Amino acid sequence: MSPPSVPSDNDSPSLVGRFFGVFRYSREALALVWTTDKRLTFILAALTILAGLIPGAIAYFGKLIVDAVVQAVETQSPEDRWMVIKWIAVEAALVVLMAAIQRALMVSQSLLRALLGQRVNVLILEKAQTLELTHFEDSEFYDKMTRARREASSRPLSLVNRTFGLVQSGITLLTYGWLLIQFSWIAVAGLVIAALPAFFIETYFSGAAFRLFRWQVPETRKRNYLEWLLAREDYVKEVKLYGTGDLFLQRYREIFEKLYAEDRALTLKRGLWGFLLGALSSLAFYGAYAWIGWSAAMGWITLGGMTMYLMIFKQGQSSIASSLTAIGKMYEDNLYLSNLYEFLDEPIENNDGTATSGTLPGDGVRFEEVSFAYPGQKTPAIDRISLHLRPGQKLALVGENGSGKTTLIKLLTRLYVPTGGRVLLDGLDLNEWQLDALRDRIGVIFQDFVRYQLKVGENIGVGDVEHIASEEQQQTAAEKGMAHPFIDSMDLGYQTQLGRWFKDGRELSGGQWQKIALSRAFMRKQADILVLDEPTSAMDAEAEAKIFDHFREVTQTQMAILISHRFSTVRMADKIIVLADGKIIERGSHEELMNSNGKYAHLFAIQAKGYQ
Repeated sequence: MSPPSVPSDNDSPSLVGRFFGVFRYSREALALVWTTDKRLTFILAALTILAGLIPGAIAYFGKLIVDAVVQAVETQSPEDRWMVIKWIAVEAALVVLMAAIQRALMVSQSLLRALLGQRVNVLILEKAQTLELTHFEDSEFYDKMTRARREASSRPLSLVNRTFGLVQSGITLLTYGWLLIQFSWIAVAGLVIAALPAFFIETYFSGAAFRLFRWQVPETRKRNYLEWLLAREDYVKEVKLYGTGDLFLQRYREIFEKLYAEDRALTLKRGLWGFLLGALSSLAFYGAYAWIGWSAAMGWITLGGMTMYLMIFKQGQSSIASSLTAIGKMYEDNLYLSNLYEFLDEPIENNDGTATSGTLPGDGVRFEEVSFAYPGQKTPAIDRISLHLRPGQKLALVGENGSGKTTLIKLLTRLYVPTGGRVLLDGLDLNEWQLDALRDRIGVIFQDFVRYQLKVGENIGVGDVEHIASEEQQQTAAEKGMAHPFIDSMDLGYQTQLGRWFKDGRELSGGQWQKIALSRAFMRKQADILVLDEPTSAMDAEAEAKIFDHFREVTQTQMAILISHRFSTVRMADKIIVLADGKIIERGSHEELMNSNGKYAHLFAIQAKGYQ
């Protein structure tokens, strides 16, 4: 019977090269644990050394006890009888000490596990903050991040524990080996050789399990997504309304069954090989048992010596097996850690500039022949767009879904970097601006704005993190966003918890949530560019009209970019740009575009007819 055939990595030249090459992460893991808590790591190391020394001492004193008993039986001397009690007391003290050390190891590992889990998760989240938006729109990147997050918080400590365990087993084996070699060096060699097959097969299956884990990540993400659809409040309404629950649940089951079948096949083969090689190990032990028993029967060793050698061989066999298993598991831990460091080593282009002001203050925003294509896409989402928005001007972007309106905003906010042309603010290319300085000047409400499960004030305050706790600034922003009246009517006002995720949370209507988001955009007092992407889609026509009349009044000196499908609001803009397939097909004021009788006039007429 042969092990299951699992494709190997073509990146490495050989099995040996892959095995030893993957251990390069051990040093990083040790450094990570050491920097997480030096004192706990030192305690863990010291206890490990002690735990490695004591088993050999217990075995030796066990020999002394048996020999003392035999001698006391022969001599009937009270002194020899008390010697038996003395050695038993010493062994008992060692056993108690070993139990205390094991408990202390468990406590240290538990504390270090909590600290390290937090440390690794923070590292992953900190790395995520440095990535560009395009990373999060890439499915392969999501797979990489999912692999990094799964088990990454436990693997570094697991690797360190196994390393310390290997040291402990190594120390124990040295003491056992020193005692056993006095009986026969052949027994020592047999001890090692009997454990090697199990080591190699476990290492093989560890690699196979890891490769299976990598292959399963996309399917696992799909399964998690289906679970979200079936269990989250923002999806469950539509799932119940359209009756898609059974469909999604069936797909959830199918993915599990597929993954389970793969895991089951590997687990069964791993278990069978483990049994066969475990039986081989047992045969080796009983062969040594017979040899040691025969030696005692022939009088070559004492009864105490036989007891000690049997204990040493049995426990030595267990220590060697655990040492080799630890090495195999360290190999597995390193494989999983490779996911973590593959993610943490994701190359980051430093696109942050140094400028905090432009070369032409008051020039406003310019797009000069700007193009942008999403990674892997041949057709550009934005194609050679040029426009100029001066301070105080209001610009409206009109076009069908997919025409490039939101992409244009993401280029202005530096969430994307143009693949052609350039965007300027006050005469300076956005790539030369310091990101924080640039984004401090922009207030944005996206169509898919976030409904934070936070208090009202914090929901608004996140628009300017430095002043998130300023109730005065929150209220000023809420008044501009027309959210203050309904907030003021709540019992707890700006301290009201929003959403249903946490205790005493209050849900808002769609229009109220949009006013909260609009207020968030006003939090930045220094922002002279306001971007509103479908900001009133959940409001009725009357509320929308009031919002935009108010908006124009409070943004007289600010530039504003408005995206809306409602032409009744678009007409308030100084300039309107009509987009189609990423290109500008018309531009001008409402009156100019109506007089030109083009695409805008056609769309306006269709919408106006709907209100008649």
